[in-house]
Amino acid sequence: MASRKASIKRNTKETSVSVYVNLDGFGKTSIKTGINFLDHLIVSFGKHGMMDLKVDAKSNDGIEHHLIEDTAITIGQAIDKALGARRGITRFSYASVPMDESLAEASIDLVKRPFWKLTLSIKRSKIEDVSKEDLEHFFQSLLQNLNSCIHLTVKYGDNDHHKVEAAIKSLAVALRNASGLDKKQKGIPSTKGSM
Repeated sequence: MASRKASIKRNTKETSVSVYVNLDGFGKTSIKTGINFLDHLIVSFGKHGMMDLKVDAKSNDGIEHHLIEDTAITIGQAIDKALGARRGITRFSYASVPMDESLAEASIDLVKRPFWKLTLSIKRSKIEDVSKEDLEHFFQSLLQNLNSCIHLTVKYGDNDHHKVEAAIKSLAVALRNASGLDKKQKGIPSTKGSM
């Protein structure tokens, strides 16, 4: 089996971001963005996705929005690269994850046709140290750059922190299962013969 690891560096006038991912890891993470709640979400993503994930992200312009966006873009691109041709994977999966009173669901098709539908149902203008719009943009940028079809929905909940955490965990579990190797699958899991 080919190695399913990737490293991506994104350097702009706004940010410097480097990401390393091993899809066949053990959920080991080292996340440094300087934004506490963002770090917490990315740690959860790696842990529950059972992927080793190292993220080092720095702002060059002092604008938090750019740092959050570029971190999400780079993580998505690294996972897409690590998936390679996507041979032998399960391809489809879904996960429903509760977080106390909240419930989130993710459905994923790792086909190389990007489409995403996101409903986080955040009410507050800020969760911990991240604004609502920046949290939504983090998820949007991540989903866009995974080069997959993903539907991610918070079904219900009262606590916005719990809703967002359930969302990232459900995405992680669905991605873990969809990217998992299927012993019966000998090639690319598509009737077209390519993704």
